[in-house]
Amino acid sequence: MSAKRITIDSKLLRQYSSRSKKRAPKKIRYRILIVCEGIATEPNYFRSIERKYGAGLVYELTIQGEGANTVQVVDKAIELQAKASPKYDSVWAVFDKDSFTDNSFNAAIRKAKSNGIECAWSNEAFELWYLYHFHNRVTAMSRTEYKKSISDAVNRSEQYRERKPYQYEKNATDTLDIMQKYGSQDNAIKWAEAQSLTFTDTKFAKHNPCTMVFKLVRQLIGEDEAFNKLVKEKIESAK
Repeated sequence: MSAKRITIDSKLLRQYSSRSKKRAPKKIRYRILIVCEGIATEPNYFRSIERKYGAGLVYELTIQGEGANTVQVVDKAIELQAKASPKYDSVWAVFDKDSFTDNSFNAAIRKAKSNGIECAWSNEAFELWYLYHFHNRVTAMSRTEYKKSISDAVNRSEQYRERKPYQYEKNATDTLDIMQKYGSQDNAIKWAEAQSLTFTDTKFAKHNPCTMVFKLVRQLIGEDEAFNKLVKEKIESAK
């Protein structure tokens, strides 16, 4: 499947670009690749981030949905980075534990790390990230439970005033808007990170519930300090 290329705005343009009445701030292209296991749910979500935050070009985001297993997603990310010219500045593999074997899941994460690929993995499913917008989930759950749990969380929100009960659908294109309108992205980042820190070993398949999607989202919305530092350095070097 061909890659989807979009541009994302960042706070960094205003924060770090030189300001001049006579000259517009420089726009630095920082390239990010996201390779997803799914072909709809995850790509739709990350494309929605462009619609939400994309007011100008600071970095370039390429999204590719694979419909592949865990290791294949990492392999595709490695392949696309190797072929890219210029190289991507940041590369992410997005995949879930789902029904994949423990060995396959753990191997994918280890392979990504050894090849400089970041992993926004979830155990058991990407939908855990959505659920964190509403409450701090710390007990294990099956991927079959997420649809009902997310639907119930939205319907119980004090902000939900629709007559028709909300029903979560995996491939919906408005999920980002729903999560932010009726839940809290700030809480999702906080709770997902806190839960991830409760695990100290590398038996990732046993880390349930856990999602690293918060790391990628934090980077895309301009709140990753390490990423911001790299972009600042790139902007400074281009002056």
